[in-house]
Amino acid sequence: MTPFLGELIGTALLLLLGDGVVANVVLRGTKGEASGWIVITLGWAMAVFVAVFTVAAASGAHLNPAVTVGLAVAGKFEWALVPMYLLAQLLGAMLGAALVWVHYRLHFAETDDPGAKLAVFATGPAIRSVPDNLASEVIGTFVLVFAVLFLAAPEVGLGALDALPVALVVLVIGLALGGTTGYAINPARDLGPRIVHALLPIPGKGPSDWGYSAVPILGPLIGGGLAGLLYLLLG
Repeated sequence: MTPFLGELIGTALLLLLGDGVVANVVLRGTKGEASGWIVITLGWAMAVFVAVFTVAAASGAHLNPAVTVGLAVAGKFEWALVPMYLLAQLLGAMLGAALVWVHYRLHFAETDDPGAKLAVFATGPAIRSVPDNLASEVIGTFVLVFAVLFLAAPEVGLGALDALPVALVVLVIGLALGGTTGYAINPARDLGPRIVHALLPIPGKGPSDWGYSAVPILGPLIGGGLAGLLYLLLG
């Protein structure tokens, strides 16, 4: 498995399982309907666990442009490889989100709420305020990337690291900081599925909320970059 395929497959797994747990909670008629926030946060953490241990040996399992940028800023990843990783992550996120629609297609059709349908694919704020929402994404992603930097192998990324520590970091970010924006903390995780939401023939889906989309892209990139910069300064 090449690094490009590793990032594509890993990010697809991440989104299939992460967006999948959201679909299981918010769509009508599923076995997990209305099971709540704890199920979503735990499901996303386990999605990270599965995705990271599956492709860590191939690509370092960044699976997140903010992690890739943070590692590059910190001097732990080559800048020349960054565009390739970001493209693989975006394509993987789109693939994973599309598979969620295939899996839950009948439940999307049964669900009347367009907001719930969008929530399967993309994040949105509990209280809409661009400066505050941006700050939430910066803070949450800073915690993620700063932690990853202390776990990562010197030259690649997460390497052969046991995936559980990273999953636990994502779990506590969701529990402690996720209630404001839904903790995208990953530009590809939000942008890729949002594109898929816009393209798929989902009945009654409503708009894709592109007016908010810059927040879960810029916030994580800023947070990841700041984490890498602080790590570099401390080193």
